[in-house]
Amino acid sequence: MKFGHSFFIGCAALLCLGTSTMAQGLGGPSSVQADLEPGDGLTDPQFRSDFPRNIAPRWFAWKDGLAEKGFRFNLDYLALGQSTNTDLGTGEAASGIARFYGSWQATERGSLTFKLENRHAYTDVAPQFLGLDGGALAITGTAFNDNGTMLTNLFWTQRAEDESWTLQFGQLDVTDFLDPYGAISPYTSFQNLSFNTNPTINAPNPGLAIAGGVKLGSNFYAVGSIADANADPTSPDVDVFSDGNLFKSVEVGYTSGFDRIYFDNVHVTLWHADAADDGSRAEDKGASFSAAWFVDNKWMPFVRAGVSEGTAALYNKSLSAGIAYYGRNTDGAGLGLNWAESNGIDGQQFTAEAFYRFSISPGLQITPSIQYIANPLLNPSQDNIVLLGLRTRIVF
Repeated sequence: MKFGHSFFIGCAALLCLGTSTMAQGLGGPSSVQADLEPGDGLTDPQFRSDFPRNIAPRWFAWKDGLAEKGFRFNLDYLALGQSTNTDLGTGEAASGIARFYGSWQATERGSLTFKLENRHAYTDVAPQFLGLDGGALAITGTAFNDNGTMLTNLFWTQRAEDESWTLQFGQLDVTDFLDPYGAISPYTSFQNLSFNTNPTINAPNPGLAIAGGVKLGSNFYAVGSIADANADPTSPDVDVFSDGNLFKSVEVGYTSGFDRIYFDNVHVTLWHADAADDGSRAEDKGASFSAAWFVDNKWMPFVRAGVSEGTAALYNKSLSAGIAYYGRNTDGAGLGLNWAESNGIDGQQFTAEAFYRFSISPGLQITPSIQYIANPLLNPSQDNIVLLGLRTRIVF
């Protein structure tokens, strides 16, 4: 199962490209397309600092020159530290992610996207598993694990001349576009999986896949994918479809306009994952619903729900609601509430998370956060768990 997988800075960044999101590709707020953009797409932001551009002007001038020729890339580093009051486990965790990612506009309608990353822990328990270590059935630090070096993206995107459809194939991370909304990215917004990719979806790890999106008129769209259900990005394998273990998804949605597809969006997603031949994973299937709408270019209330049949997804029932906020200088904030049930475990778990992202510069973000988990399902002796976090991101 994948637990790895931006707030407005990510989804709005796609607007900066001057064409519709679907024309650029299927990637949502946690995709390479979003992470390559420094601004919010709504205003001309005045950042507090120009760091790190001011300490390496030649490096960034060289990058800008390559971007003008169609090759755009970033090197960034993210670190997350968390501590909790649980009476079980270690009580603290920290890890980092080093990433090299970019895109090459090879033709007018075709591009190559890549992302190579190294995920490593500084402590015995990585933040992704700190909640589980402390007795909560929760992924409290999505993507911040100890998986090592991973090839998460290496795919081709082809777009129609009239921008009516987009096709992607290669090494894909389906959570870049699966059941998205503006605050989905664990790199720049919420950290708990309850507010990232829907926790009732047994999404596969990045691997060989094919996905496509098509416009259905001026406001409706559909996106579908077929991916390797057994993918391992630490050891990519081109012979992945021979066992027939596949993950399939289809999404139908409504947006106010394709230049705001991740701002104003209501959609339904259906998915199915085959059982693993070796018996390590049962068959899974489910459905999810998401509604998020940007109000006054500052506030994004959202409601997200999901149900699933199977044992591999974190929850079999989940309901999340909250609001995200866009502030000056592309600062961002969010407050989310979640209710969940899981197969095989009696009881209901409630989760709340709040964060504020300080965008010091286009290349430096600092995000303190707090998570509150009531009735932790794996630790019935404790009424609640409080978890404090601090995440940083620097982009070169």
